[in-house]
Amino acid sequence: MSVASHPPTDLRVKITSSLDIVTARQLSRQLAVELGLGEADVTLLIAALSEVARNILEHARRGEIFFNILENGAHRGLQVIARDEGPGIPDVHRAMQYGFSTSGGLGVGLPGAKWLVDEFAIDSTVGQGTRVTLCKWSKTAFASAPLVAAV
Repeated sequence: MSVASHPPTDLRVKITSSLDIVTARQLSRQLAVELGLGEADVTLLIAALSEVARNILEHARRGEIFFNILENGAHRGLQVIARDEGPGIPDVHRAMQYGFSTSGGLGVGLPGAKWLVDEFAIDSTVGQGTRVTLCKWSKTAFASAPLVAAV
């Protein structure tokens, strides 16, 4: 299976406040709709993005969200990469278990985000930061329409 990545421009949002999360959500919605994701899938992707962006603010105070347009045959997807240079996660396996929380929350954040998207990956190094990759694919094939224009 060959997957091509086509970033139309430098699509990223720096995360330093709650307003930046709103900006990232809006951009994610715009890109996902233009890629042909259904409304339910758009909502799921935005919920997952919100969770990882909130984690950036809570644990690292700042970071970035990157967006990549992907193609896999006749299907398109939106890849979201949340990256920070915060404290990192000491035990990723444990952090991915429902009910585990370091902040007193319900402990459904990262596991819930994984459940909401088609592809999920997390890489974290203590003292260096965390990178979470989310991807949601369109369920319908596209014709040869151009990729997302300038945002």
